[in-house]
Amino acid sequence: MNPTYTLLEMRRVTRNYTGMFFTAVLPAFLYLVFGSTVQAKDETVGNGNVAMYVMISMAAYGAVLATTSVGGNAALERQQGWGRQLGLTPLRDSGYIGMKAIIGMTVAAIPIVLIYLLGGLTGARGDAGAWVLSALICLAGSSIFSLYGLLMGSAFRSEAALGAATGSVIIFAFLGNVFVPLSGVMLTIAKFTPLYGYVGLARYPVTEGNLADGSFDPLWVPLTNALVWLAVFAVGAVYFTRKGRERQ
Repeated sequence: MNPTYTLLEMRRVTRNYTGMFFTAVLPAFLYLVFGSTVQAKDETVGNGNVAMYVMISMAAYGAVLATTSVGGNAALERQQGWGRQLGLTPLRDSGYIGMKAIIGMTVAAIPIVLIYLLGGLTGARGDAGAWVLSALICLAGSSIFSLYGLLMGSAFRSEAALGAATGSVIIFAFLGNVFVPLSGVMLTIAKFTPLYGYVGLARYPVTEGNLADGSFDPLWVPLTNALVWLAVFAVGAVYFTRKGRERQ
């Protein structure tokens, strides 16, 4: 892995101001609207309050947008000939993947840090352990969606595919109990969607499995969801990456 190239790539990614807005600023704005200004923000939720519950949800959403975007861009670069250019340099595939992983996790950390800072300033309250654990799970779990971005970029090989990948994250968020607390049939459907497990795990240090509709999720439910979707995205990304190489 080349530190100089990693820093150059980081600068290139962070200079995309439109992308950074939707990755970091928009989720922070959503937190301010739905978490810090609602009347119920001080009501208790497990080890925290409503503001903290919304804060974690928005941080997870922003982190997923970041890793999906970086993963999709990496796939497109490889498909559009950048891989051949890199093949003329000493940079190996493992180094390229490691570099993209570092960039993805660094960019994912931006909305998490920003929203957690806003949360601390605007009334989000919870145990110290819940703050630390939820932030770490938000960061680590978002790596699942770098595989989703890689899958979409490899499968469709166009800029439109990347837009569709990040756009579909919004749909996954609505279906996955991220933006609006679901109940009944919609909650049952949500448990099979990609974001449900990841966000459920991130919230777990606060909610301890208790849901807004009064039901309870054992830890194995969000954990199984996250692992299954990790496997689905990994298999899909490997399949379409190999297929793309065969076309070349």
